[in-house]
Amino acid sequence: MDLRSKIRSIPDFPKKGIVFRDITPLLLDKDAFRYAVDQIVEHYKDRQVTSIFGAEARGFIFGAAVAYVLGVGFIPARKPGKLPYTTSRMDYALEYGMDALEVHNDAIKPGDRTLIVDDLVATGGTAKAKADLVEKEGGIVAGFAFVVELAFLNPRKKLEGYEVLSLISYDSEDSE
Repeated sequence: MDLRSKIRSIPDFPKKGIVFRDITPLLLDKDAFRYAVDQIVEHYKDRQVTSIFGAEARGFIFGAAVAYVLGVGFIPARKPGKLPYTTSRMDYALEYGMDALEVHNDAIKPGDRTLIVDDLVATGGTAKAKADLVEKEGGIVAGFAFVVELAFLNPRKKLEGYEVLSLISYDSEDSE
């Protein structure tokens, strides 16, 4: 299936010069959505994954679906202050500032083989922070699975040493 045809490109969003890769058409197409989830599951089904880590908001969509099919737990990561229980936190640098993610401090058990799932990877900084959070809690990163990779931003450099699966890769900002 041509998943790339299900990604809408929106120029100059959220700011001028950026091409936003909108996954909404893929989510609206039941066959495309199922295919994307199935491709991730097929790749990781024999890797002894014990949990799926997904960050709000779009990581919840794909991560929860993959967790359901694999029959494993789902770890929701949220922005600070959004989770009601004691949390573990990872701060990370953005292009223009700092951000952070939190998980409940009992969500990741030592030795858990956690697959990090998200809709898109750009520079890899946020993805690396997710891996750091898993490892800080004693978990093992079983790999990364992304629907879209902006390869021209070289995210794999920050994710070196980890297995990375991307279903769609854009080699330039302008590529369709």
